[in-house]
Amino acid sequence: MTDWTPYTARAKDWFETLRDQICAEFEAIEREAGSDAAFEYTPWSREEEGNEEPGGGVRGVMKGKVFEKVGVNVSTVHGNFAPGFASTINGADDDNPGFTATGISLVAHMANPHVPAVHMNTRFLVTGKAWFGGGADLNPPLPYDEDTADFHAAFRAACAGHNPTYYDRFSKWAEEYFFIPHRGVARGVGGIFYDHLECTGDDGGDAAFERNFAFTQDVGRAFLDVYPRLVRRRMRSEFTPEEERRQLEWRGRYAEFNLVYDRGTLFGLKTGGNIDAILMSLPPRAVWS
Repeated sequence: MTDWTPYTARAKDWFETLRDQICAEFEAIEREAGSDAAFEYTPWSREEEGNEEPGGGVRGVMKGKVFEKVGVNVSTVHGNFAPGFASTINGADDDNPGFTATGISLVAHMANPHVPAVHMNTRFLVTGKAWFGGGADLNPPLPYDEDTADFHAAFRAACAGHNPTYYDRFSKWAEEYFFIPHRGVARGVGGIFYDHLECTGDDGGDAAFERNFAFTQDVGRAFLDVYPRLVRRRMRSEFTPEEERRQLEWRGRYAEFNLVYDRGTLFGLKTGGNIDAILMSLPPRAVWS
């Protein structure tokens, strides 16, 4: 069986590097807007009875003039899934509940309703199998066709460099996943979503890991390239009280999805993650009409 420890360490290092690059870019945008807002970082440790190395992470949050609230979390945790929950995870079951997970998760809620909110997450998990998953999706309260096209174009290019089927498959998956069944509406204008890009195989996992790791890195780079451009395009737009009200109602829908359907929220709660980091995705203000 492959020892995935060095692979996990490499993925963790990349997620931390990506976090630092994203946070620096977001802070630069705040300075362009005349704000000195900066990320505040809070380390946290996971606890699990009988586990001497359960891991933990760092929660980064910034509240500024452009970013009303943005959180960027990186965590690396190790332990055992709870009975019953283990069987819902790829490669695990109640007889083999062990896991290691490392990943980055980002959600940005913007002060200006013309600037789209966004979510991005990539991760590497090891159970009885090992795989990458993640993606990014754009969540504008006031959609612009130009922004939607540019966002999708960035991820289409990232996918095309690795597999000609990826974009069609993963954009459709995002469309299906980021949907609010009880409302009958999409959470946003889509992006890509992928999961279970497995790294196990006859080659011992080396080639598959490198292939899927390279793709996951390009997903992160695509996000870092396209999203700041969209923010700068819209952040100085004038907006009305009616447009702000629409933003706050939309945020209510976003909160509903994350609390009811989001896999990452459920995974964090079921594995003893930091509550503040898990619920970082919730908006600072929202209304329900």
